[in-house]
Amino acid sequence: MPMVDLSNEPRFQPAMTEVTLTRGSATLRGTVTGTGPTVLLLHAGGERRAVWTPVAAALASRGLRTVAFDLRGHGDSSGQATKLRAIAEDVTAMICHEPAPVIVVGASLGGLAAIASLADPRAARHVAGLVLVDVVPDPDPARVRAWLDERGLFSGNAELVEDILERGPELLATATKIELPMLLVRGGPRSPLIDAEVERLCVANPAVTVSRVPAAGHLVARDTPDELAHIVADRASIWLATTLADRGEPAWHDHQWRPDRAGRAVRPTLEG
Repeated sequence: MPMVDLSNEPRFQPAMTEVTLTRGSATLRGTVTGTGPTVLLLHAGGERRAVWTPVAAALASRGLRTVAFDLRGHGDSSGQATKLRAIAEDVTAMICHEPAPVIVVGASLGGLAAIASLADPRAARHVAGLVLVDVVPDPDPARVRAWLDERGLFSGNAELVEDILERGPELLATATKIELPMLLVRGGPRSPLIDAEVERLCVANPAVTVSRVPAAGHLVARDTPDELAHIVADRASIWLATTLADRGEPAWHDHQWRPDRAGRAVRPTLEG
């Protein structure tokens, strides 16, 4: 389907509210945008939730509610971002805080935390599908270190980076066992991903499909937010419909869902 240029049109302005999630000594700050079924947006390392703002607005115009937190140690959230396990446990809490089914979109660090989170059955039961944005679970460690170092991103995050790289085989094993539809959205030539790593993930889990955004680099949400939102919304609508049909629940259409006080989608009963 061809993309429509909306650059000269007034951008849809959805309702936005701030939320807080307390995780032990860490306080996670987030933004909720729109109403409808929930899409959880997890940013890359070194980023913050504001990177998702244009994506969230576009998804809201498609009847989807987004929740975007600053990951621990990022932006307005407190806590230390030194171990992937702690971030993954935060993601599990974010997922379980929402009514099922939830679509999870994770970029780079956010995608790795999402994979690790889905090893927990509590999270997996809540999720209808996973979108990984320019990330695979087991990239070549030396190449990752070099890529980050060239951009001045390694030294200040070395402990977290090394923890993630050590967990590469474990993360790939987890991704292999995920029984959910998964989409990998790749950037174009500026992306650090290589074909062999993408192919390894697809072979490990045949449920993985791949979409490429040639104009984007590693930070697809920042480079091409409208195209990313278009891809996510189209895939989310399919996954939500399939999940609800499998559960014998009412189909997802905008008029069939009503928001609760937090804007979360509440399915109607069969009696209305």
